Amino acid sequence: MERLRSFSIKPTRLLVFSFTVPSSLLFCFLFSFWVLNTTPSGSTESHLRLSGGPGTIKDEAFAGSGVTLFVNGSKDRIWGASILGEAGNFSVEALDLDKKGKNGILVDVQVGESGGSPGEALDSINNGEVAIFNDAHLKGIINSSDEALDSVNERKNSDLAVSDPRESSDLSQEGLGSSTPGADGKSAEFDAHKVRNENFLADNLIRDANSYNANGKNISSVVEKIEGKRANTCDVSHGRWVFDESYPLYTSNSCPFIDEGFNCEANGRMDKDYMKWRWQPYNCNISRLDPIKMLELIRGKRLVFVGDSINRNQWESMLCLLQGAVSDPRRVYEARGRRITKNKGIYNFKFPDYQCSVEYYATHFLVRESKARVQQRRMKTLRIDAIDRSSLRWRGADILVFNTAHWWSHYKTKAGISYYQEGDLVHPHLDVSTAFRKALTTWASWVDQHAAPGKTQVFFRSSAPSHFSGGEWNSGGHCKESTQPLNDTSGRQITEKNMILEQVVKQMKTPVTILNITNLSGLRIDGHPSIYGRKPERGPPTSIQDCSHWCLPGVPDAWNELLYFHLLSRRVPVSTG
Repeated sequence: MERLRSFSIKPTRLLVFSFTVPSSLLFCFLFSFWVLNTTPSGSTESHLRLSGGPGTIKDEAFAGSGVTLFVNGSKDRIWGASILGEAGNFSVEALDLDKKGKNGILVDVQVGESGGSPGEALDSINNGEVAIFNDAHLKGIINSSDEALDSVNERKNSDLAVSDPRESSDLSQEGLGSSTPGADGKSAEFDAHKVRNENFLADNLIRDANSYNANGKNISSVVEKIEGKRANTCDVSHGRWVFDESYPLYTSNSCPFIDEGFNCEANGRMDKDYMKWRWQPYNCNISRLDPIKMLELIRGKRLVFVGDSINRNQWESMLCLLQGAVSDPRRVYEARGRRITKNKGIYNFKFPDYQCSVEYYATHFLVRESKARVQQRRMKTLRIDAIDRSSLRWRGADILVFNTAHWWSHYKTKAGISYYQEGDLVHPHLDVSTAFRKALTTWASWVDQHAAPGKTQVFFRSSAPSHFSGGEWNSGGHCKESTQPLNDTSGRQITEKNMILEQVVKQMKTPVTILNITNLSGLRIDGHPSIYGRKPERGPPTSIQDCSHWCLPGVPDAWNELLYFHLLSRRVPVSTG
């Protein structure tokens, strides 16, 4: 029998082996470093070109100087630092969603070690403009100056074919579209029917970021940065009403703050569908208003609504939306113990658990209603050059929501005859549009003077349309037959008052967000109190129907969801100091 050999390593062989392996690794490292540093930057641009799908990615060596991402022949480049590390690892500092929501998201993503190419890791492309890595690991936010984004902010609208979002309300994830020839001989960026918007991308990033929070990593800045760009990437004023059984967000029985004139259900309205419509923008999703998050957004702050009874409509809606998050109803109260009625115009509701207040100050015109002597008679006038007296109470507010429009009619302004006043001059006649512009200019001057930069957020809600048929409010106009929204208001033109508002706001030094609710409210002919503006026990309905105000729950809840949307997107730059 042959004797088995014992396995052993001689010391000499062990020494040679231990020297060879590190030397080889060191040589590979030095050689790679030399190649990366000697390759000209102009010839080592890396291109990720998305043509027919995520798999068709040209992936050259990621140059040490930078990475250039192209999407289906797009001329815009998405620059990011590329750091070559271990095999299969690289990091890309992708661009943040710029002011037009065109180019990307500012995050540091790291593709996992080996086992997948960058092309295989690509997630769906949102709106044909940005790619993210599906297997990406969110590492943190990287600050970037606005100057760094200037080079990609010049994308032309014609570069992207956008599908009609009305074909489907489903904003689900889509793959890349097939390339089609463009006018310049290059393939079109994406199939128009598969393009989706940046906000779906943002949702994915926020979702992924939240999953990393469990590991103790600070990702709040990433989430806030993404949400902070949403308002610039989607026009939430264009969309449609979608019937949603999960609505309303509260009930008339659960909210003690609804004025009798707005409590249609308690006043005998039997149909309930008007409560169940949700506003769905065409190009993005807006968050359902979360009352706890909303209260956190205004913690330690004053949310102040200033305007006419339509703004009171919205203010009452906000109270109803928020009070549901407070377990003890006694922890929501009016500072002076006042009950909400049409006869009082100053309310200050406290939420002590959040050290915040939600306030309302009535003013029909934002400027001062006054009296002056005209031809030996003392007459009511409107001082279009002086802010309303209640403005002393608005000062110091953190969030201001203004409106005026409802009272700017020839009937309520005496047709402009000896009504508008500037200084000691009472104009014998002044048309309502000129007076409205002068009044808004007065308001704008007040805001510019008293709004604290970096602290005060200012909103101005656009005019809410009325729906009188067969006459005006005082001449037999009605809307009681309407129980469903209108199909389309595309034929509606921008109202003159809204145009004047936009022009005045553009001249202001204080940033003002216009809550454009005109068209979305124009669809809701079914949302008015009509004959249900008073309790049945108070007698039969009057001949005057209310087709101007809105039932609660109802349309003003959607206005507040848009306000919530903007507050979420603005929470990063706003100071609480």
